Amino acid sequence: MVALIGILIGGIIGFLLPYTYNTAYSLYISIAILACLDSVFGGVKANLEGNFNVKIFLSGFFGNSLLAALLAYIGDRLGVPLYYAAIFTFGSRLFDNFASIRRLILFKNKSV
Repeated sequence: MVALIGILIGGIIGFLLPYTYNTAYSLYISIAILACLDSVFGGVKANLEGNFNVKIFLSGFFGNSLLAALLAYIGDRLGVPLYYAAIFTFGSRLFDNFASIRRLILFKNKSV
């Protein structure tokens, strides 16, 4: 519950701050945001399963976002859209984690 409140507060602050960035970085930022969302959903899933570890969460959060941005940068320099690999991987994991979270919440007190 605390994580959801933190995400909500962060989203509100993000919409209210008048910060803009160069559009040349939009690809890298969008890939990093997708990687961070994947880590957040993975953390929520781990918390619901009872095996959440802060060190694993933080290393995945920053490591995934940096790796995805680096992959997009290298692909951009080579002229190959390597960011598709990050979009596919993190996107599919995001939906898998969401499905697991949904099942864990819906069937919390039932044995499936």
